[in-house]
Amino acid sequence: YWAPVFDPVATMRYAPSMIGNLFRIMCLQVIFEAIDMARQTFPSDVPREQFETVREMLEAARRKTRPRKHDLYDVFCAVLYFLHTGSAWRSMPPEFPPWRTVHEYFTQWTMLREGDRTLLEQALDRIGRTAEIARLRQLTGQR
Repeated sequence: YWAPVFDPVATMRYAPSMIGNLFRIMCLQVIFEAIDMARQTFPSDVPREQFETVREMLEAARRKTRPRKHDLYDVFCAVLYFLHTGSAWRSMPPEFPPWRTVHEYFTQWTMLREGDRTLLEQALDRIGRTAEIARLRQLTGQR
């Protein structure tokens, strides 16, 4: 009597022909979650629960042309790091998404939307980050 044995290496090797894209996507999700859990935390970071209160607001600023490569939480934490430390864009720690990506989101989020308040300012106000709001106004030349 022959019984098949589960071989994870062979399964990964033949996954495209056996199971298809769904299996590969699930594997990539597990890998990205493991990488995300291993990211170093910084004093400027916000808890994920607090970030979830402003996620929809920040997601609305970007057109949905393709899936995101980087978690929006990491991008937001990188912007907070920039505001908190005042460091140059190019000197972002490697744990964050690439500085050009973070800068592009920062640019989108700091365009004036409602009167004289930017989307980033509204998000920071909602989560109670007054020091970062003051630094943002200083950087953008707002009152």
